[in-house]
Amino acid sequence: MIDAYAFGVMVIDGTIYTSDLMIYPDGRIVDHWQRRHGHRLSSGDIASLIESKPEVIVAGMGASGQMKPEPGLHELLQKNNITLIAEPNDKALKTFNTLLDSKK
Repeated sequence: MIDAYAFGVMVIDGTIYTSDLMIYPDGRIVDHWQRRHGHRLSSGDIASLIESKPEVIVAGMGASGQMKPEPGLHELLQKNNITLIAEPNDKALKTFNTLLDSKK
């Protein structure tokens, strides 16, 4: 569960993180995760997450929502039976917590 979010800080199960994160369906957290191309989320950025076969990927798109999925990412994920929800961080946190108990 994501306990709290503020610009540049996320608290998950009491642990404070100050970098971009990737959370896997098994609960493993990878911090200091980075995108390859600035404000674009590409399939290559999340390849290992895709391989873990989640039902849903909730992507925080930054505090102001400036990060965007690369063209075709939604379709690629749909072909792998993965739903992509891309929202500004504060909304993505709420969505993640809401889906946590019902979706992988």
